[in-house]
Amino acid sequence: MELRQLRYFVKAAETLNFSDAAKTLNIAQSSLSQQIKQLEDELGTQLFIRNSHSIRLTEVGESILPFALRTIHEAGACADRVRDLQKLLTGTLNIGVTHSFSPILTESVISFMKMYPGIKLNIVYKQMNELMELLAKREIDFVLAFKPVQSLPDVESHILFQNSLSVIVGNNHPLASRDKVSVAELENYELALPSKGLQARNALDSIITSYNNLKIRIELNEVNTLLRLVRQSSLVTVLAEDSIYDVRDVKAVPLDVPDNQMAGCVHILKGAYCKHSMQEFIRVLTESIAVKRLQNNWI
Repeated sequence: MELRQLRYFVKAAETLNFSDAAKTLNIAQSSLSQQIKQLEDELGTQLFIRNSHSIRLTEVGESILPFALRTIHEAGACADRVRDLQKLLTGTLNIGVTHSFSPILTESVISFMKMYPGIKLNIVYKQMNELMELLAKREIDFVLAFKPVQSLPDVESHILFQNSLSVIVGNNHPLASRDKVSVAELENYELALPSKGLQARNALDSIITSYNNLKIRIELNEVNTLLRLVRQSSLVTVLAEDSIYDVRDVKAVPLDVPDNQMAGCVHILKGAYCKHSMQEFIRVLTESIAVKRLQNNWI
C-alpha cells in the first residue's frame, strides 16, 4: 500500500468523481483509476461502486476513509517535523484568512517572505465557516479570523488583538465627526452591509434582532468593494475597525452597543502539529506595526 494510493482514494472519495479527482490531483484519469484498482486488489475488496455516471463508496470504503485521512495527515506532519528539526525551513505554509484581516496582513507577508525565502505561502481568503472546514480537513495550517460567537470544540483560538464593531463612513459624512453611533441612528442613513456569513455581519446580527427599520440598499461579500462604495458615496457600512487599516478617506466610528468587542485571533486545530514556519509567521504578525497599533488602541 502506497501513500500515493491513499491520497488518490481520499480525493476520489471527496469528489465522488474520478475525472474531477484526477483534475484536482493534476494526473490522468486512467492513472488514478489504475492506482485505486491496485489498492483494491491489495486490500482484497472493492472501495467504490462504479457506474457509467457516478461512483460512491462501498461500506468498506466508508469505514477506511478516516484511517486513510489520518495516515496522510500523519505522514505530512512527519515531513514537517523533519524539516523543522533540520532547520531547512522549506515547504509550504497554508494560511486561511477572512476578508476583514486583509488590510493588516500585507506588512507581515512581505516581512516573512524576506526572512524565509525558502517557504512558499499559500493564502486562502474565504468566509469563516468555509475556512474552519478546510482547517478540520488540515488543508490549511491555521486561520486568521475574529473569534466566532460560539466556540468550536476542536479549535484553539489565540487572541492577537481586540477590535470594535464600527460604523464606517467617508471622511465628509455627517457621522464622521461623531465619537460613537447608536443602532437607532443608523435608521437615518442608507446602508451597504456585509453579506450574511461574514464575521462583521454575524456580530451585527447578534446585536440587531430586526432590520425592518434600516434602509439596506446593498449587501456585499467583498470588504474592499464595500469600502470603495462608502468612500465614493454617502452610504454607511458596519465592519470591524481594523478593516480600514491603511485605507484613506474613510472613518471608523464605534457602534454604541454593550460589549462591543471583536477579538482578532489565530485559530489552530487542537492536537495538530504546529510547523516552525507557522510559529514564525505568527510571531512576525504579532510584532507587525498593524497589530501593535490595534493592541495599543485597547490599552
